[in-house]
Amino acid sequence: MPYSVAIVVGSLRKDSFNRKIANTFIKVVPATLKPEIVEIGGLTFFNQDIEADPPASWVAFKSKIKAADAVLFVTPEYNRSMPGVLKNAIDIASRPYGLSAWDGKPAGIISGSIGAVGGFGANHHLRQSLTYLNMPAMQQPEAYLGSLAECVDAKGELLERTRQFIAKFAEAFAVWVAQHAQR
Repeated sequence: MPYSVAIVVGSLRKDSFNRKIANTFIKVVPATLKPEIVEIGGLTFFNQDIEADPPASWVAFKSKIKAADAVLFVTPEYNRSMPGVLKNAIDIASRPYGLSAWDGKPAGIISGSIGAVGGFGANHHLRQSLTYLNMPAMQQPEAYLGSLAECVDAKGELLERTRQFIAKFAEAFAVWVAQHAQR
């Protein structure tokens, strides 16, 4: 039975480069993984005042994360960090204290940017959170995709070299998940 992978995309833009990366991952992933994008756009801001009676969007999101065997984060970089919407999603599924949906789930990170550095800052800030959340994050291969505007063709599709890189990452991630998933 394949391992289920929740893909959390840190960009809300419908046609974002990072969503294209996530969709490409879904197409090239080995059969041992069953990935699905778990949307974060409908989540309201985390507020501890409503934590005892959370909105339906929080409950649904947290349930999807809890049900997954692993998590892949695909994120852009905003101001040398992860986007606020991604941090908000992490906070929502980690609460209340002691009932985190993230706990123990193997994780992978692909960061992408139109800049040359490929989202390095976002990738590493996210890794800091994953350490606290007790999520073993795959170390190698690292996935920083820079100059993303140059990685698409005239139709806006990812170039073959980028698809091949994502496929190699997906193969390594499948091994990581098999080694670390808690079923």
